[in-house]
Order: sequence, then C-alpha cells, then structure tokens
Amino acid sequence: MFNTISSQASKLINLTKKEHSRVNSKTKIIAITSGKGGVGKSTITANMAYLFSQYGKNVAVVDADIGLANMQILFNLKPKKTLYDHLENGAKLEEIISQTQYDNISLVAGKSGHNFIHNNSSRLYSRIILDIVALNKYDILLIDTGAGLNDYVQEFLEIADEIVAITTTDPSALTDVYALLKMISTTKKRLFLAFNQTANYKIGQAITQSLKDLALKNRLNRNFMVKYIGNVIPDLNIATTGRLRKLFVKEFAGSSSALDLERIVDSLIKEIK
Repeated sequence: MFNTISSQASKLINLTKKEHSRVNSKTKIIAITSGKGGVGKSTITANMAYLFSQYGKNVAVVDADIGLANMQILFNLKPKKTLYDHLENGAKLEEIISQTQYDNISLVAGKSGHNFIHNNSSRLYSRIILDIVALNKYDILLIDTGAGLNDYVQEFLEIADEIVAITTTDPSALTDVYALLKMISTTKKRLFLAFNQTANYKIGQAITQSLKDLALKNRLNRNFMVKYIGNVIPDLNIATTGRLRKLFVKEFAGSSSALDLERIVDSLIKEIK
C-alpha cells in the first residue's frame, strides 16, 4: 500500500533547500502535519499545546490550515484579529496573537473559507513565523498545517525545527505519510511519527518499521531518521470534548487517551532539548 504514491505528492518531492536566516531565539518551531485530512491533527495539536504548557512551556499555536482554520473553535476563542487581518489589512503582529483561556497558550488564528489568493507566492507565511520567533517570547511554536503537501504546507515544513506527522492506520493516510517522508528526507534530519485512533503502541511501532524498511528499499537518505513517538487510542471522549470546545487532556486527565498523548509530548520534550 505504500508503493502507490499520488502523482500530486510525487511532484512535491523536491522540497526547496533554501536556508532561512534565524535570529537568536529560544523558540522551537514544531510543525504538526498529516498529509491526509481527517486524522485528528488539529485536535491533537491543541491538546499537545496544553500539555506543553503543563510542563512550564510558553506556547504559541499558529493555525496554518489555510482556508479551513478551526483552532479558535478548539480553544473556544473569538479572536479580534486573525492571520487574514495581518496579511490583508496590515494588522500588527501583536494584534493577531490572542491569549487563550489557558495559561501560557497563545493563538494566531486563521480564517475559515478564505484562500489568501493574493499572498500565495511571496513566502509571507514563513516570514510571519520568523517574526513570532524573533519576539523570543515563546518556548514552543506549534504550526498546525493544512492537510496535503501543497506549497503552503511545504513552506511551513521547510522552516520548522522539527516535524511531527499525525496519522492513522488507514492505507491512504499511510501512503501520504510515506510521500511526506520521501519529500523531506533530503532537507531534514528526522521526522517524528505519532498514530491517532490506534488501538495499541505496537501497531504504530510495526507500521513505522515497515515505513523505514520501504525507505531503505527505495534508497532514501540513510541518514534520515523516522522516530516513532507513540499512539493515542480510540476514545469517544476526544470527539465529545472537541464539539464542546474543550480539551480532552484537561477534561479527562488520567484517561488512557490523555496518558497516551502525555507520553508523546514527554518524548518530544526529551528530544528537542
């Protein structure tokens, strides 16, 4: 199932190698991506932000799902200004960074249904990320990318310090993850892989090994690492809390799914020190 890669994904394999200048800043940029939509990426991102904050980290979340933004819903927030206002209307950076109801979590909200047509080729998005990094205010900056491997997503992946792919065991989701792996293997050192809605740890572990084996078979960069960091079990409470605009790791702290995600975040904290 991994050998069939969409023609669109194949065209995106050569990720731009341009280096970005980075100011000295404590902020680590982590892009959360998926390839396929519908795997729970945004929900996982919002809940990861909360867990990072519980570790004492000051966190900023950028809703980079261009045109399909929903992070403000998950945080139950009505931002006065969004990424759209910064790009289209000249709003200042500090005006689009909203404090959520949770301590140490800020949000740069997107705008659902807007395609940012006039700003699709000038790398404005990565510049916004760099501007936030330059504030030197946040420990972690989480970028919730859109689904797929389009130019927008590539731009965010290129500038990220680390990339976390969220997937399920669905064959099409795994095909997209392999396309992502193949795409970034020439420009990045590693990819963190986490499985959502997956019954146990060993399933994700076995599939990760299959992806690694396929990469070796196809002679991808041998120095590129795929690091499995865990799974989140299926849990109806995750969808319920999302509909209620709450975070499942807070509302159901101690549940199996919350503990699963805690282990994933704990692994990331150890890796990115």
